[in-house]
Amino acid sequence: MSQVIIATGKRKTAIARAYLKYPGHGRVLINGKPLELIEPWIARYTIQEPLEFLSEDLRDKIDIYVNVKGGGFMGQSQSARMAIAKALIEFTKNEELKKAYLDYNRALLKHDPREVEPKKPRGKKARAKRQKSYR
Repeated sequence: MSQVIIATGKRKTAIARAYLKYPGHGRVLINGKPLELIEPWIARYTIQEPLEFLSEDLRDKIDIYVNVKGGGFMGQSQSARMAIAKALIEFTKNEELKKAYLDYNRALLKHDPREVEPKKPRGKKARAKRQKSYR
């Protein structure tokens, strides 16, 4: 009997949904692309972080499929990382794994609410304003 767990992760405007399937063959696909082919390399290593805490035999028995949309490549990789970590904790139900994630990086499990402030009139960015001169 197969087991499927769904978890979500967010970062800025990027939203990721992770589907963890057990039993599996150790595959990790991000938007249908194998994790080994994700470029740039910094995004690939960011997504791999939660998998490093698992034992080798457990890693080979699960498949993880992640759908990500919105945001830039780094926001997408961080949201995918969060979704994978949440799915693994829900699958293993291991408090030690959860504590290890929180000790390593709290952003693996908790959403960071910071987002870009909207642009306002009279300026090029959110806070920058055109200077006034009365001469």
